[in-house]
Amino acid sequence: MTEQFAEVNGIKISYEMAGEGEPLFLVHGFGVSKEVWIAQFQPLAKHFKVIRFDNRGAGKSDRPNEPYVMEMFADDIRGLMDHLNIEKANVIGWSLGGMIAQHFAIKYQNRLNKLILINTMAQWPSDKSGLEMYKNSQIEGYHDKMKDPVSTFYNRAKMGFTRNFLKEMKADPKKKFFGLWSAEDLIEQAKANPSTPQDITNQVNALGHMDVLEQLKSIKNEVLVICAEKDRQMPKAVNVKIHENLPNSKLFVIEGAGHDSPKERAPEINQHIIDFLKN
Repeated sequence: MTEQFAEVNGIKISYEMAGEGEPLFLVHGFGVSKEVWIAQFQPLAKHFKVIRFDNRGAGKSDRPNEPYVMEMFADDIRGLMDHLNIEKANVIGWSLGGMIAQHFAIKYQNRLNKLILINTMAQWPSDKSGLEMYKNSQIEGYHDKMKDPVSTFYNRAKMGFTRNFLKEMKADPKKKFFGLWSAEDLIEQAKANPSTPQDITNQVNALGHMDVLEQLKSIKNEVLVICAEKDRQMPKAVNVKIHENLPNSKLFVIEGAGHDSPKERAPEINQHIIDFLKN
């Protein structure tokens, strides 16, 4: 497993591949990088050829300074597939990654096998004042991280992890949960190649134009929608709405978990992914 770069749509995209078998692309969320899939990448690579990559404006991929739209991100997945000579693949998207994955499924249905959406939404709220607050919060988080990465990580983790789990993380930052990751690993991730205020502003533009709820009816592929009961960022209700608008979907609710359920409940979520893709 080595990091590689692909020329895609006029920019360089950083990616890593592991495993053999059916191709599976992992699409990450807002302000993070491909390493956010720390609890999925290796476990899933035992069953599939897994490709995780940095979106434009994130990680080690190029960060063109222009307002992004979801179609750009979807086109980048298609471009990376072309670069790797992959005709058809499974796609998993988490949070913003799930929004990108929905656009990919609508635009490139013939390149998609099965789709998995985790803790995401199909329609950004029409009141754009919340978007500005979100942008400012993310930019503030960037500056806080530069000053004190450890405290900032734990403060922000309150939104994603359950209270007791977060206590365990704080009690022993070196503890490897499920043998996959530690709080220390996540802190190092957050410090490496962070999204800058410019990147955050460009990514926020894509969020503000997110509305594919009606178009979901056109997706004929099998879809698994995974959501967390206590997700305060992408609430269960908006994920249920996605499921209800898809013609061929299954819904799985992770009880008692939040937005970071793919890390906190990794074995459970990974097993659901494997079962869905293998059957």
